[in-house]
Amino acid sequence: MSILISTLGVFTQYWPVFLQGLLATLLTSFVVVLFGTLLGILLSTIRLSKYRALSGLVETMVSFLRGTPLLLQLYFFYFALPQILGMDIPKEVSIIMALILNSSAYVCEIFRAGIQAVDPGQREAAESLGMREKHIMLRIIIPQAIKNILPALGNEFVTMIKETSLASTFYVADLMTSYRVVMNASYKAVESLLILALVYFALTYTSSRLVGVLERKLMASV
Repeated sequence: MSILISTLGVFTQYWPVFLQGLLATLLTSFVVVLFGTLLGILLSTIRLSKYRALSGLVETMVSFLRGTPLLLQLYFFYFALPQILGMDIPKEVSIIMALILNSSAYVCEIFRAGIQAVDPGQREAAESLGMREKHIMLRIIIPQAIKNILPALGNEFVTMIKETSLASTFYVADLMTSYRVVMNASYKAVESLLILALVYFALTYTSSRLVGVLERKLMASV
């Protein structure tokens, strides 16, 4: 009981710090998923194209990004990339670039599956009408594929909320950074961790429920 009272006291005193970290996490997750989705769509269309060299290159890159730890990729962008380019890169930019690239690899596979799920007969009908490939993709295939993958993109957002916690390793502001600030100021590690866990749970649970509602609505509209 005493730990709960102590936790409530810490939250009452330091809630602005946790709120700041929460907003930073949400903003980072939104930016990463937005640009990761755009890049993932581009990569998936290249992978499904008739250009074998480009398709093979994208397939290799996606497999590499999905097959190596995200933390390793963050280290590469944070430490190695500035040395390779011979220039200073702000740590926030390095971390967000790594997260976007990692997210795009997963979105690429999600979107590829969404494109392949579209009825092939629609492509054949469009081709019989003399439509060009790019018009078929932009007007017929991609809009339907996006509808198919919206729930999966929602899950990617939930996943990214948790994965952004790795950014605190490089002292980039997020929820985990808020925990460090509060713990160092209050010397109450257990209480700070409990608050952090509850905030993450509330955030991911709410997001998952919203994704579930979206999925049911999409299924009802089919």
